[in-house]
Amino acid sequence: QVHPEESGGGLAQAGGSLKLSCVASGRAFGSYDMGWFRQPPGKEREFVASIRSGGVTEYSDSVAGRFTISRDNAKNTVYLEMNSLKPEDTGVYYCAARLKRLGSVTRPGFYDNWGEGTLVTVSS
Repeated sequence: QVHPEESGGGLAQAGGSLKLSCVASGRAFGSYDMGWFRQPPGKEREFVASIRSGGVTEYSDSVAGRFTISRDNAKNTVYLEMNSLKPEDTGVYYCAARLKRLGSVTRPGFYDNWGEGTLVTVSS
């Protein structure tokens, strides 16, 4: 299995940009679906974006058109490029991996391996 580790979080102003990275150590990274989730302060963890092993992407309505997920299988890395940031994008961002393609990619319960998270704070 793979072990995700996120980086790239920090403080940004509204309208600004940040790029998160997630390096997933382990074998067969290219076989895994990868997802980004976030947990705003005081709220439940929510889906942000996913990229399947074959490259198909999906986004939540709240980030579509502003965020872009991509992967580099040679580097065992998945990225989340975040543009036009809003204060409501604030939260801890988690990278997740799943090997078995069962259930919706938008549901946290269908992922097997999680990183520790990286904090993104967007000021108004």
